[in-house]
Amino acid sequence: MPISSTTQPQNLTHQLIAEHLITGDMIAGHEIQLKVDQLLMQDALSTLTMQALEAMGIDRIAIDLACQYVDHNLLQTDFRNPDDHVFLRSCCARLGIHYSGPGNGISHPTHQEHFAIPGKLLVGTDSHTPANGGVGMLAIGVGSVEGASILAGEPLNIPMPEVMGIHLTGRLAEWVSAKDIILTLLQRHSVKGGTNRILEYYGPGVATLSAMDRHVIANMGTELGATSSVFPSDEETQRFLAENGRAHDYVARAADDGAGFDHHDSIDLSTIVPMIALPSSPDKVVTVREAAGAPLYQAYIGSSANPGYRDFAIAAMMLDGRSIAAGVSFDINPSTRRVLTNLISAGHLNKLLMAGGRLHQTGCNGCNGMGQAPASGKNSLRTVPRNFPGRSGVKDDQVFLCSPETATASAITGVITDPRDLGIAYPQVQTPADWILCGEIEAPLSQSESRLVHIERGPNISTIPDILPIANRLQVDVALHLGENISTDYISPAGARALPYRSNIPKIAELSFDNIDATYAATWRANALENQFHAIIAGHNYGQGSSREHAAIAPQYLGLRLVIAKSFARIHWQNLINSAILPLVFENADDWEKIGAGDRLVIDNIQDLIKQGAVIFDVLIENKSIHIPARLTASDRQRHIMLAGGYSNWIRAKQAG
Repeated sequence: MPISSTTQPQNLTHQLIAEHLITGDMIAGHEIQLKVDQLLMQDALSTLTMQALEAMGIDRIAIDLACQYVDHNLLQTDFRNPDDHVFLRSCCARLGIHYSGPGNGISHPTHQEHFAIPGKLLVGTDSHTPANGGVGMLAIGVGSVEGASILAGEPLNIPMPEVMGIHLTGRLAEWVSAKDIILTLLQRHSVKGGTNRILEYYGPGVATLSAMDRHVIANMGTELGATSSVFPSDEETQRFLAENGRAHDYVARAADDGAGFDHHDSIDLSTIVPMIALPSSPDKVVTVREAAGAPLYQAYIGSSANPGYRDFAIAAMMLDGRSIAAGVSFDINPSTRRVLTNLISAGHLNKLLMAGGRLHQTGCNGCNGMGQAPASGKNSLRTVPRNFPGRSGVKDDQVFLCSPETATASAITGVITDPRDLGIAYPQVQTPADWILCGEIEAPLSQSESRLVHIERGPNISTIPDILPIANRLQVDVALHLGENISTDYISPAGARALPYRSNIPKIAELSFDNIDATYAATWRANALENQFHAIIAGHNYGQGSSREHAAIAPQYLGLRLVIAKSFARIHWQNLINSAILPLVFENADDWEKIGAGDRLVIDNIQDLIKQGAVIFDVLIENKSIHIPARLTASDRQRHIMLAGGYSNWIRAKQAG
């Protein structure tokens, strides 16, 4: 039952959670269930969502609103990606889901334009879904299969997060923008600093930031490992909604006066300077002046992390009458059809192109390695959210994260340049008074009409492989012994070579861990066929980054049955459970050093221990005759999922009654 009303002042996060709470106690770490209002999907991950719905036997969604965005798999070099688009559109027509086709926009900013409502709970099968927290929503990312269960009417299940209040004062100086704020927070707190926390921004400095500035910050809260990020809904939110023809959706939301937080930080915005993340981690942050002078091959503006009109317009105004330096590729990555159309109408796109810019289609594109790859070993300055090694599509990439101002200033000079040192007047960007509304999204068919729809399935679209219940005894060999902050890009790569196979688990499984061990997939698939399974050992924050379920289900197909890590990123931890892979945490972090690749691990009575609610599991390193303890942190529901053989099997059994 929802918590009882209280006279104690609440922060906005607690207000939103309480309003959506179905069961559970709002105590940090305890599992809670929340009623979901909206769900967004993106095509690189949602083919798996549709396959999971099929496996669950669902023929109509059971939530108020869902929208499918085609924004990742846009390069149509053969039949695979366009076949996925046709498949997804037909699934949407069949299931009652809105459909936003190729070229219409990146899911997060497009959803904010069309559907975001302050106070609502949005869940998305993309880790950057929290970007919509910029307009007072509670927005949380999940894996593909869990997204399917929510469409089927299940609640969102998450551990109750702690709340970190971030008090903003002052106003940003010239040449400093929202990207520099979130990079400053990454410098302070690292990619693990927001784990199991929601970041809530408040204070007088918030009013100086536009709704899209807040979107930038909330988007990259994911890079801190945060469950979500939340801003109040105020006059800037109202202005954004009115601009997009939805003034009626405005609701004022804010923390109660005197509300407290579990953790706290504060930022005087006037003290922020241009910042840049060095290769190859979002938290490897220094001031731009510390990195200045290094030559570059590419400067790239746009993506879900800097999708606003001003992020392109300021670059255009900086380039008015100027040219990109020789040898620099200046890539323009529009975010939504509305933003692009208004940039054209205002003449800004022409300025970007006349200066030497390269226009790409509206979508995610180079952010996830689908085109716009840099030259081998050359510096690329990007306004994207992530710079994990190889994510750009080049194994030895040198990707920096920065603001549009820094990227553009550097493109003009040909070397990394603090925009304050460019020697030009600071442009004053004005949003068009008459915002052009375009980029219509296909509405769902009626239930009677949808029954007549035939699902169109191309030859690359498979079904989800069968997953068996977790075994009572595991005797597994350690395939890989990994270090800290292993991202899902390492586990299941992004980019043009991998994304076209997201609807084909056996095929994409062949690419698992190939940047670490090119023999992993072939070796362990052959072993799995002989019932010889394996384990992976990792350090802290295993599975950071994308919410892609493929990073769990593809290795499971290859025989992965056990992961022991110092700690897990939240979504990947849940995805492992959804694939009936046992995720254990070292009780003693030093035990990580006692296990090596090739060791054989044995755990007995697993099913019994899971049923009994056991927390500590005895792990025998058989070839060394060493016992170590490892911890399973899982709710009763998650334990039942593992025993059922993963999420799809659990939902199907639950619905069968």
